[in-house]
Amino acid sequence: MADRWWQVAFDRTVGKRRQEATLQAKLRDTPYYRFQSLEEVAIAARLGFAIDVNRATVDDWLRLPGISIHQARSLVQLTQSGVPLHSLEDLAAALGESVQNLRAIAPVLQFCYYAPESGVALEPVNPNTASVERLLRLPAVDLRLAQAIVAHRQQAPYRNLADFQARLQLSGALIADLMHYLRF
Repeated sequence: MADRWWQVAFDRTVGKRRQEATLQAKLRDTPYYRFQSLEEVAIAARLGFAIDVNRATVDDWLRLPGISIHQARSLVQLTQSGVPLHSLEDLAAALGESVQNLRAIAPVLQFCYYAPESGVALEPVNPNTASVERLLRLPAVDLRLAQAIVAHRQQAPYRNLADFQARLQLSGALIADLMHYLRF
């Protein structure tokens, strides 16, 4: 009987190690791997996987079970517009969920703080609302381009970065310089 108990315990340990190794390989080989269960979230946390809540992309949020595309987009829009999330309670409020519903994904969430004056945090600009003066503070934007941005948005708001590039006929290199500073 003792041998049977030992064998069951051994089999569970080996099974867990295999599961961890498999998940580790998926995380390494598939950049946008979506966790299939809350158990995988817990294993990922043990392996050191983490999502910086205040820097997460839509793809990062979609890795987590129970997060919809609409919730992911909303969270990214909030954080990019300057709304910091400091705790699980903040995240729950932003999603309109209870804290209890989010506790299972909490082990992989990091609530990092970025001081605006640190230089680490970018202050994104909405080209649909920014003044010429504000646009001039962006790298690679001169007076001519800032005025063109304002003039073109009078016809219709820019929908996204691709629309912005096409309407202003900007080079790929310039868009690569600007894309981290623009939020639509």
